Amino acid sequence: MKLKISHVTEYHYEEPSVFSLQRLRLTPPTVAGQTILNWSLHVEGAKPEVEYDDQFGNHINLVSLEGEQRTTRIVAEGEVETEDRNGVLGAHSGFCPLWLFLRETPRTKAGKLVRELTRDVSGENELSRMHALMAAIHATVAYRPGTSDTETTAEQVLEKKSGVCQDHAHVFVAAARSLGVPARYVSGYLMMEEKVEQAATHAWGEAHVLGLGWVGFDPANNLCPDARYVRVASGLCYRDAAPVSGMRIGTPGEKLSVVVKVEDQGQMQSQSQS
Repeated sequence: MKLKISHVTEYHYEEPSVFSLQRLRLTPPTVAGQTILNWSLHVEGAKPEVEYDDQFGNHINLVSLEGEQRTTRIVAEGEVETEDRNGVLGAHSGFCPLWLFLRETPRTKAGKLVRELTRDVSGENELSRMHALMAAIHATVAYRPGTSDTETTAEQVLEKKSGVCQDHAHVFVAAARSLGVPARYVSGYLMMEEKVEQAATHAWGEAHVLGLGWVGFDPANNLCPDARYVRVASGLCYRDAAPVSGMRIGTPGEKLSVVVKVEDQGQMQSQSQS
């Protein structure tokens, strides 16, 4: 599948900002199951400071903006060729050892509710247990925007029994780790059926399964990532994989708008010929 992606992020400030420094995790890598055909990243009026790969292998662009600004506009776009590997990414690589992915963060700390969720998770092997865990989260946590934010913990999600994809991912990561399985949080894109414009970027979890390596699990949709998914960044939780993070000097008060479009280029061609 050949996917065309456009991701536009805009910050509108109530009062002019005089300086900002933004860390951007908006460049998808070429890995098993996805090949980057072309990609560009642009921030209007920004000065590139440095770019590098962090400890998780995420490509980081650090940019600064000086002078009075009312808005910051970040545009990431390009084309990615994907294939369906049933969620299997493969062997572990990178700077971080596998044991690091058993470490809790404030968002993925396993408490009473996470442990209760894992109590009934069973299966013949590790892979089947991860599938059972994904199904249990999908059945327990309703997709309901507006009931959480980026600081919401896995325990709070299970208490409310609602959230969005990042919340499903945090619960999966917390629960897998509590079962002794290395797990990580992944941010990226998902092409929705018959819908080009998405409400936001997507998130899911990955578990390191014996014999397979890293395997993706998307509890929000109860399936393993296929050719409709594009992987961008990963880490211990949302904090390590957030598309945009940084700091700004100025008065508080800003409004964020995000427009994400994911199109199947092959589908577009066949439709134009019919």
